[in-house]
Amino acid sequence: MEQTETHRAPIWTKSFNMNFLVNFFVYLCMYLLIVVIAGYSKTEFHASDSLAGLVTGLFIVGSLIGRFITGKYVNAIGPKKTLLIGIIFLIITQLLYFIEGSLGFLMFTRLINGIATAVATTATGTIAAYITPPERKSEGISMFSLSLVLGTAIGPFFGLLLSSHYSIDILFGLCLVFGVVSLILSFFINIEFKTTPIAITEGKKGFSLNQFIALDAVPIAIVILITGLTYSSILTFLKFFAEERDLVTVSSYFFIFYAITSLVTRPVTGRLMDNKNENVVVYPAYVFLFATFVMLYFAHSGWLLLLAGAALGIGYGNLSSLMQAIAIKVTTPEKYGLATSTYFIGIDIGIGFGPSLLGAFTSSITYGQLYGAMAILTVITAIVYFLLHGRKVKSLAG
Repeated sequence: MEQTETHRAPIWTKSFNMNFLVNFFVYLCMYLLIVVIAGYSKTEFHASDSLAGLVTGLFIVGSLIGRFITGKYVNAIGPKKTLLIGIIFLIITQLLYFIEGSLGFLMFTRLINGIATAVATTATGTIAAYITPPERKSEGISMFSLSLVLGTAIGPFFGLLLSSHYSIDILFGLCLVFGVVSLILSFFINIEFKTTPIAITEGKKGFSLNQFIALDAVPIAIVILITGLTYSSILTFLKFFAEERDLVTVSSYFFIFYAITSLVTRPVTGRLMDNKNENVVVYPAYVFLFATFVMLYFAHSGWLLLLAGAALGIGYGNLSSLMQAIAIKVTTPEKYGLATSTYFIGIDIGIGFGPSLLGAFTSSITYGQLYGAMAILTVITAIVYFLLHGRKVKSLAG
């Protein structure tokens, strides 16, 4: 029986909405702190630039640990129970920020805060995969990932705004409140799921890589790793690029344009992927990502910088959700948790360690030249996508 356009299974159910809000609040807290924690460690503990960077980077290390752990056990525990455990753990780590300790204690807090965030967001991503209708899976994942877009757009903005007027304890308090609200909302998520004890018993047979990652999703994880690396060049160096080009004032609106175009286009690209196939939307998204870096390379005026931000929303803003949908598409339902974890491991490595890798070159080239190099890397990434996945896709049209 075919469903008509007006009788398709709904995406925005109560459970989907609650899961969306929880994911938004978790990422909002993550990005509220990520933009101010390095400065806090320098002013409060007189940390050097390298140590302040380590404080920020330890969150990513913790996130990777959390992804590996959660990917293996989410099916054995169940995604909702995993989410509750993750949120409770997250609340505990947020309380630790209020303890006046040493720089080492702050590093420890950041590490376990990263683990808790990864557990919670891997669970929400897994839940999203299960509660969206099968025939609208890509569209549903694209819709769900808008919660991440909102978190990444609103978090840094309010983090910098509030930290310039209030004590950082206000941010810690907000994150604690959002954590408690997320815990309450989590109880209203309903998901039909049968736990599978295999993931636990397999551990008795010795180490196996497929206990921790979905091997079918590894090619896409590699693609999003490289894509995330290019995106990290913007996250990390846009401020310095704007100073280099005397575009500091207008650069504060860059991510607003990114968020707007991402919010507008994601539902469309997700629907196209469901109705056609992923190549129909992935290749154009890479074209827009390429255009982003080309415009940045030539940007000496505010309007071109903002146009690059809009192109980034259509490019990377869609690629990040499309790759997650593909990672789920290429795996069986019982491995949705592992697939979600594998995808996030790739993107965390790319965004988390990209700045360190790219930073090794910024002393010898301008930031404009760096973005020119990222344009070339984007083309290479699109070719890697074709070789690892795109060429295997058969058209579903007709």
